[in-house]
Amino acid sequence: MIRAVLIAALALASVHGGALTAQGASCPVASDFAWQPQLPRAGTLFRVHLRGDPRGVTTAQVAGEPLHFYASGDSVVAYAAIPVDSSNGVMLSVLCVDGNRRDVRIGARDGAYPLERLRVAPQFGAPPDSALQARQRREAAQAAAVSRAAHETPRLVSEPFLAPRPSRITSGFGGGRTFNGTVTSRHMGTDYQGAVGAPVRAANRGVVRIVDAFYLGGNVVYLDHGAGLVTAYLHLSKHRVAVGDTVQRGDIIGEVGATGRVTGPHLHLIVRYGNITVDPESLIARP
Repeated sequence: MIRAVLIAALALASVHGGALTAQGASCPVASDFAWQPQLPRAGTLFRVHLRGDPRGVTTAQVAGEPLHFYASGDSVVAYAAIPVDSSNGVMLSVLCVDGNRRDVRIGARDGAYPLERLRVAPQFGAPPDSALQARQRREAAQAAAVSRAAHETPRLVSEPFLAPRPSRITSGFGGGRTFNGTVTSRHMGTDYQGAVGAPVRAANRGVVRIVDAFYLGGNVVYLDHGAGLVTAYLHLSKHRVAVGDTVQRGDIIGEVGATGRVTGPHLHLIVRYGNITVDPESLIARP
């Protein structure tokens, strides 16, 4: 299990010039935790604040995903995520160094995501055969492994996340998708307008974990930003990076395309916190 809060305590002790020790540190109570917004929307990222002494905490999780706190003023702060189907809220679970456990319920509001109807080429609307199912499972497992491993990567970002394209959003996150009249999935990302060959930029500093051609996503790039955060860029016409590269915020990592299951050229951006896919607009502050 990730010792997330102890990492934050180290940073906080450094900020205040103190030595880190858990001796005498008390287990935080429920009132020591706050979150913003107070009623986060299902399918989004939000921030958890710990006002108590972080040295009294061993680990903390929200919706089963570890939290990675960092110093912010006189408190420590971490991103957390609510799954798109968790409109009744999620649990903040804290394990303390004294062996006690704190469970705090965080309420949520329903996403109220719309239904969208699309028509695509028949091969993308038909049920996949066994070989295609196996390929899709392999690709999904590859992406999921990157998301899990991002909890082990140190936090790499120090600036706000950028939109990967300056263009308008053509399709938002969370809507139900019907392909050729059959409801098959939710739209678990955000689509940005763009012509083939238009530049796609890294939303923030990160390490390139996947450069590949997926069946549904087409040409893809996955970036690991550390502390559980991953961004993925789908349907590219070209890759501009290689696995293992460290890219900076705003670097060109690919070009807009129409590869994979698409109705036309665009960029599809995915944001994940661990295994939870969230609305990219809850991470990216657009002008």
